[in-house]
Amino acid sequence: MDSQPAPSWWARHWKWLVPAGCLTGLAGVAGFIALIVSLVFGLLKSTTPYKEALARAQRDPVVIGRLGTPIQGGFLVSGNVSLSGGTGEARLAIPLEGSRSSGTLYVEARQKAGSWTYSTLTVRPDGPGEPISLLRPSL
Repeated sequence: MDSQPAPSWWARHWKWLVPAGCLTGLAGVAGFIALIVSLVFGLLKSTTPYKEALARAQRDPVVIGRLGTPIQGGFLVSGNVSLSGGTGEARLAIPLEGSRSSGTLYVEARQKAGSWTYSTLTVRPDGPGEPISLLRPSL
């Protein structure tokens, strides 16, 4: 009587184990990339220029009239902030979302002696309409 030995565990299960291992590796890489992206956006959102610009947009009556309330900053902030000692520069594009519309807040600022000075602070609503400068004198 010829009896063949039972196939090994690997021989019986490799067809699902190999794809599962590859998918696990890909999920790990995707998770790592998502973590890095979240950290970068979190760092941009923690800067003074981001916080001050968003606060100005959220309380500006013209912006509120165009976008509606509440006005929230979007996730995909683009740009850069460079700091060195008491000086720095910031160039940001902050997506804004209100109850009626959305837009983008553009920020350009320089820091000297710990104080930020804004050269550009403009909301460009999506769709037709003029940009809204947040640097105009207060009424």
